[in-house]
Amino acid sequence: MSEIIQPQAEEARMRWLSISAAIASISVVGIAIGLGMPLLSIILETRGHSASMIGLNTAVAGLASIAAAPLATPLAVRFGVVWTMLAMIVAGALAFVGFYFATAFWMWFPLRVVLHIALTVLFILSEFWISTSAPPEKRGFVLGIYATVLSLGFAAGPWLFSQMGSSGFLPFGAVFVLVMLATIPVLAAWRESPKIIAGGNGSRDFFRYIWLVPTATAAVLVFGAVETGGFALFPVYGSRIGYSEGDAALLLTMIGLGNVFMQIPLGMVSDRIRDRRHLLLACATVGLAGMIVLPLVAGNWHLMAALLFVWGGVVAALYTIGLAHLGSRLSGHDLANANAAFVLCYGLGMVLGPQAIGIGMDLAGPDGFGWSLALFFAAYIVLAVNRIAARGR
Repeated sequence: MSEIIQPQAEEARMRWLSISAAIASISVVGIAIGLGMPLLSIILETRGHSASMIGLNTAVAGLASIAAAPLATPLAVRFGVVWTMLAMIVAGALAFVGFYFATAFWMWFPLRVVLHIALTVLFILSEFWISTSAPPEKRGFVLGIYATVLSLGFAAGPWLFSQMGSSGFLPFGAVFVLVMLATIPVLAAWRESPKIIAGGNGSRDFFRYIWLVPTATAAVLVFGAVETGGFALFPVYGSRIGYSEGDAALLLTMIGLGNVFMQIPLGMVSDRIRDRRHLLLACATVGLAGMIVLPLVAGNWHLMAALLFVWGGVVAALYTIGLAHLGSRLSGHDLANANAAFVLCYGLGMVLGPQAIGIGMDLAGPDGFGWSLALFFAAYIVLAVNRIAARGR
């Protein structure tokens, strides 16, 4: 069996340099994503492209993530974690600048593919690095810090975009500089980066990791569907139930604030629970309950804001605690591949969520928004209960 190579004496202690490097690098990239995604959509709209074409170009991101996930571990085996991460940082930065110079719409598709392959590999290897650098009894706490800092990065991006606007080279140059800054912490900790020795049977072997710890991979699929679909269609839902664009945007902000404030506490709780699947089940139950209650409080903005604050923070923990559960069950090459499968399932959720919620709203009106999300949580609850009862992973 292939394994991660680390000095045995270091396994029980927190490697803060490695943790800080991985968190800092991916959080800087998070700021760039938060700034870059609205920037690209606004530019396409000003160029006269339809919403469906903008959506098609954006959807390439999820497909690129799914395609890239199996590549992360083989690249890290061949070139090392640090050099692979550095190459992806440079490729992502250059791809983003390429959007400024690409005048033809078709050029945006390969650029989007390169950008999101780079981002996917970065996320996989950063999370793997964090998981292997945290002692088991503190893994949930560390991943809570990671999720919180990443959320703050995503929130900072739109603020920077609001300050710079979409005109000229400035926002593209800013994203390029921010992404390239991510090389600094990675280089600073390169001596502590994990090394992975090859193992397994290639891509066919990779896909078994989706089913190896299903309570973790299904949790992130649900989170990907809920986050992507919910954020994309909540403004439409808000408009259809009578909220202004500004009020709907503030409700989305409440979800983001819940995410920021609740990941570290929930991560610490997960460190005190012997079987994290029980906490994952509880998070999904809160997610389901929140969507059942949503139509009942939809007419009161303040009640809805309070509900979404708690709901957003608890549901986001499906990602954090799912990742911690994965790290508690696997190690070495298995953990690297499982991290990749984890991100692949998130990408699959990105593809499924908007489609399912859109169909639900077309069939059932505004209430179809909450009912569609509720179905994802209900399906996960059934899976988690069965896995716990069977004492599987």
